[in-house]
Amino acid sequence: MSTPSGPSGPSAPPGAATVSIGWAVLAGVVTGLVGFTSSFAVVLTGLRAVGASTDQAASGLLVLCVTMGLGCVVFSWRTRTPITLAWSTPGAALLATAAVPHGGFPAAVGAFMACGVLLALCGLVRPLGRVVAMIPAPLANGMLAGVLLVLCAAPFLAVAEEPAAIAPVILAWLVLMAVARRWAVPGALVAAIVVLIVSGTFGELAGASLVPVVEFVAPQWDAGALLAIAVPLFIVTMTSQNIPGIAVLAGFGYRPDMRAPLTYAGTASVAGALGGGHAINLAAISAALAAGPEAHPDPDRRWVAGVSCGFTYLAFGPLSALVTAVAVAAPAGLVETIAGLALLATLAGAAAAALGDTEHREAAAITIVVSASGLVVAGIGAAFWGLVAGAAYLLLIRLAARGAIPIRRR
Repeated sequence: MSTPSGPSGPSAPPGAATVSIGWAVLAGVVTGLVGFTSSFAVVLTGLRAVGASTDQAASGLLVLCVTMGLGCVVFSWRTRTPITLAWSTPGAALLATAAVPHGGFPAAVGAFMACGVLLALCGLVRPLGRVVAMIPAPLANGMLAGVLLVLCAAPFLAVAEEPAAIAPVILAWLVLMAVARRWAVPGALVAAIVVLIVSGTFGELAGASLVPVVEFVAPQWDAGALLAIAVPLFIVTMTSQNIPGIAVLAGFGYRPDMRAPLTYAGTASVAGALGGGHAINLAAISAALAAGPEAHPDPDRRWVAGVSCGFTYLAFGPLSALVTAVAVAAPAGLVETIAGLALLATLAGAAAAALGDTEHREAAAITIVVSASGLVVAGIGAAFWGLVAGAAYLLLIRLAARGAIPIRRR
């Protein structure tokens, strides 16, 4: 079956048929392995920051693995396109800098569900997706950059407090960034595991229940949480994940109908929120690992990488309780260090996109500063106010340029 990517589809290079399909399977496993190990710390940090208990955070990690794994398998197989899904890493980063909402984690769950509804509507109602795309990219990226700035500073603050535990992790990351960038964060995670072994952290887990259990969380509806969590989570997930994810597939010649995957991501986010998960979406950065020529020379066979990526995520699900328990017992700052290192590349990309456009540079800078400030007004966190401040400044400047606001010149 040919890849549904247009009238002609991406063509296979000479000799592609001689490459074993096992190559695509391996590429999918690597995609899932890198996707999970490079950002699970961000997810746990985000869920715990908005009030999740250890069990609820483990449950959230479990449902995220299951929902995105199933999505990868089903849509890659049905469309014969390497469609991969992932949890919203930028969204988790946003949560990590948010305050616990009034009403605690149940209010955050209500916000997760509202975000999922909006994500699903973007798949069902195309004009809504176009409206989201109209949000000035520098402002959306500025909000993300401001949020990430706080998290990316964590490793360098932690190394001053716990040099013996944090310095080996940063050193491993630096070395691998120079010689094998793709494995820099997984390598830092390996160094962190060594630190955990030396510190005796694993011995503290004796008697702890490591069997993953879905913890049902009844949602609460709080206006502050909807503004502080649901709206920014929706914006960063759409602008930093779903829209770039579609662009990555198109860049490799794949143009399937994305309404079903987008709708699934939204509805699965609604259902997963009841188990503590924040949001899933189309993969963006990791999507290239499964959709590019590294997965298989023949574009018609790369869908296998999407399927094997999904099964890899499903295999990580049963480990969610163990991963969460270790993260809780780890030395102070270790999990935050992994999360911060994992997000540095994303911070660089978001900051470059935010400040690269001279027309929006000042508005983006205001958005970054306010989003990173930790400002909380009426229970609503800095990410929302950063977007509001940047948009207000941009509107003011445009009105002044059109003469709608009189400016007295001396």
